[in-house]
Amino acid sequence: MARWLPHSTSLTRFCQKLNRLKTLEDDMMETSFNRCLSTIDLTLLGIGGMVGSGLYVLTGTVAKEITGPAVIISFIIAGFASLLAALCYAEFGARVPKTGSAYMFTYVSVGEIWAFLIGWNVLLEYMIGGAAVARAWSGSLDSIFNHKIKNFTETHVGAWQVPFLARYPDFLAAAILLVATAFISFGAKVSSWLNHVFSAISMGVILFILIMGFVLAQPKNWSTQEGGFAPYGLSGIMAGTATCFYAFVGFDVIAASSEEARNPQRAVPRAIAFSLGLATGAYILVSVVLTLMVPWHTLDPDSALADAFYRRGYTWAGFLVAAGSICAMNTVLLSNLFSLPRIVYAMAEDGLFFQIFSRVHPRTQVPVVGIVVFGLLMALLALVFDLEALVQFLSIGTLLAYTFVAASIIVLRFQQQKRDVPTPAASGRPNPEPHEGPSGGELKEYESFSDKLQLVDRDKSKEQREPGQLKAAFEPYLEFLSDFYPGEVVTVAVVTLMVSAICLCSILVFGNTHLHLPTWSYSLLLVLFSLGFLLSLLLIWAHEQQHSTQTFQIPLVPLSPALSIILNIYLMLKLSYMTWLRFAIWLLLGLLVYFGYGIWHSKENLREPRPQRVSARYVVFPGGSLEERVQAVQPSSQPATRLPDTDTDDCKR
Repeated sequence: MARWLPHSTSLTRFCQKLNRLKTLEDDMMETSFNRCLSTIDLTLLGIGGMVGSGLYVLTGTVAKEITGPAVIISFIIAGFASLLAALCYAEFGARVPKTGSAYMFTYVSVGEIWAFLIGWNVLLEYMIGGAAVARAWSGSLDSIFNHKIKNFTETHVGAWQVPFLARYPDFLAAAILLVATAFISFGAKVSSWLNHVFSAISMGVILFILIMGFVLAQPKNWSTQEGGFAPYGLSGIMAGTATCFYAFVGFDVIAASSEEARNPQRAVPRAIAFSLGLATGAYILVSVVLTLMVPWHTLDPDSALADAFYRRGYTWAGFLVAAGSICAMNTVLLSNLFSLPRIVYAMAEDGLFFQIFSRVHPRTQVPVVGIVVFGLLMALLALVFDLEALVQFLSIGTLLAYTFVAASIIVLRFQQQKRDVPTPAASGRPNPEPHEGPSGGELKEYESFSDKLQLVDRDKSKEQREPGQLKAAFEPYLEFLSDFYPGEVVTVAVVTLMVSAICLCSILVFGNTHLHLPTWSYSLLLVLFSLGFLLSLLLIWAHEQQHSTQTFQIPLVPLSPALSIILNIYLMLKLSYMTWLRFAIWLLLGLLVYFGYGIWHSKENLREPRPQRVSARYVVFPGGSLEERVQAVQPSSQPATRLPDTDTDDCKR
């Protein structure tokens, strides 16, 4: 039986394959896409992805059923929580200006299989989200005509009573998706121009709503006679925050478009900040005027804004608001159709998904195959499937992506920066006075041993701590951590932090309801897991991190990403068990695709190390005598040769 068990070496190589990182090109600005999007273009794309049907439907639903007028507080908290995730995306989008969004960010810092699963979930998220918005668009247009389209379809085509299928085929929703797919395939500039038009109309309608709403506002609607400002208390505000959080999930379209930005280092962070700020302001102000126009407990959850104007006697304003909601939903459709093919392209370009989706049209410079195929799939979903049961699935995919991006920020910030091998001078001799020497445990290649041996002691004296190494102030207290490679302790601490966050949130969500823990054990577990979370955070903070002034960096690392991680995990655990069941089934399908295709066709799997022509290779160690090490493996009577890898590994150990 023992011979059938996997050898430890094979198992190690297999795990290394699963966790290998993407190798980025030296020139990350080089792309087959057309870099034509400005900061304004990206900002309007982000606003279009966030300010959609949620502004016209979500505000009324949350205000009536969950929070009352305190929906304003819920949007403020949700906006701040979204800001934590958005800042992580902004840093990655500036540092790695490649399409792929959360998938790409996870691939360059965490590992291949995790990146694939993130991309796989985001793929389904965009498909279901786009189809759901298309059906909402169809329903809104149909309501303007008193549901004549629905009645005509049910009369002449028929109604279905089949589980998981819609009651009737929605041809209008499928048609709008096909039209949007055609426009998206014309190129990024056409898509951006179309988004500008719909965004301008939508923002004009929002401005009209705010002006008319404040004119018609009645402060008595917040009085105790109508139930007060926060009739459901703090618990209602926090429950409303969890729902309002999903109104801001569209900003990742900016990160997905970074490969088509003219200056992504500046445009991506600015566009994310501007769009999130404007979207948060719009949600807060619209919530104020909506709950001041009519009593919150009389709102219509399906069309709260339009109904509020109808009830105040402004029927024409109600029609204008309905038209604005349709334009807002158009921007969300464009956002979904714009992002999805680019994430699929990034996965196919890396070899993890089918190669046909990596083709870019030479004239329009967009992944036209992915646009057409997934546009058709989205139209099919909108045509025949009942999407109400699947809409909750969107939340778990988004929150999982946010969690991994936040963890990736911590890992990447504490990794050592890539150093270039010094190039010889024109005469063929090495530069005798390099400006920087090796530091820490870094490996450095030299052309000549005799020319560089004298630099060893000087480099030790000028040693500077690299990212991932323990800070000098903590070395006397945590000296045992100095033996690890830079970044190893941080990686373990990030895993411990995430496990502690999962356990802590599980106790908070299920401790009193499902687990029925006694008070003493509930409190003890909360204290233990909180200590684990805080100690992991302090251990990460005790190490050096990268500091760059060239691109945007999220402040207060690792605190800001850690807060984002614990918030996202908490919201994921609040989802229903059916959502988790569907999520598990989709993950299993993704693993079949990865192990059946992706792991074998990955470009990192096919990448071979390039041999470098140098006369000798020497390893500069942080401690010990370099002369003794070299003499032990290379007698002085023999010509200079490359040190064997095994000797190098022994020296490291």
